[in-house]
Amino acid sequence: MKSLTHYLTFNTRRQREYINITDEVEDVVARSGVAEGMVLVSAMHITAGVFVNDAEDGLLGDVDEWLEALAPFRSDYRHHETGETNGDAHLKSLLVHHQVVLPITKGRLDLGPWQQVFYAEFDGQRPKRLVVKAMGE
Repeated sequence: MKSLTHYLTFNTRRQREYINITDEVEDVVARSGVAEGMVLVSAMHITAGVFVNDAEDGLLGDVDEWLEALAPFRSDYRHHETGETNGDAHLKSLLVHHQVVLPITKGRLDLGPWQQVFYAEFDGQRPKRLVVKAMGE
């Protein structure tokens, strides 16, 4: 079995940001030499996530508004009693989830026609890492 692990680092300008990382994931898959297998894309922080969806600005705005409605920033989260102020970011990460597993077919990332891979940052403006691990034959 072949595998390749690659780390990406993000330092977003805004607290919440959605970054299309499809090209970076495809690059890891190509460099891995894996013809048939899977690629894991996983945020390495508990206030970030990874998801697959359409790369359309209106939809990304809708996703951001939906997440803010479900887990709004507010001061009364019990988590804030620890001295942190990012309780909403933890909840948003749970809604999006922290990782995806995607198929590799014939040496390429095997996505649908509109599917793109996104890194979702909910507590940004500091360095955060993501791991991309391609595995297979």
